[in-house]
Amino acid sequence: MSQIATIITELAQPITDELNLELVDVEFVKEGSIYFLRVYVDTPEGGIDIDQCALVSERLSVVLDEKDPIEPNYYLEVSSPGAERPLKKPSDFENAIGKYIYVKTYEKIKDMKEFYGYLTAYEDGVLTLNVLIKTRKLTVTIESEQIALARLAIDFSA
Repeated sequence: MSQIATIITELAQPITDELNLELVDVEFVKEGSIYFLRVYVDTPEGGIDIDQCALVSERLSVVLDEKDPIEPNYYLEVSSPGAERPLKKPSDFENAIGKYIYVKTYEKIKDMKEFYGYLTAYEDGVLTLNVLIKTRKLTVTIESEQIALARLAIDFSA
């Protein structure tokens, strides 16, 4: 996580906690010449509405104006993480057991770096995925340190 994302996470967490919302992710990115501060929030039950996003945006804007932690001009976006929400924290993986996910690794595991499959277990930082490679069913274990990216995915074959 970038230094700015870390700072914003620390500023946004008390706001989302007070509103009984989950702070899913924070990213600070430059697209072309424009910077975006994106804050993804959800409810513990899953699903957030535009009014809740607006409330977080309003409260966070006040804190950002006070603290002024970001030097360049940027656009603040507060939204749902969507159907393909990122999986980063241990609790994200625990809540995703039984769900279809996508995992990209830093290095090859079983000659592959990208996996789509059902998360069957998450213990001590190790994921167990059931994947289908063409017609072969395969069980893959991936340690958290090997994960470059993980997110929920949509299984179009189901």
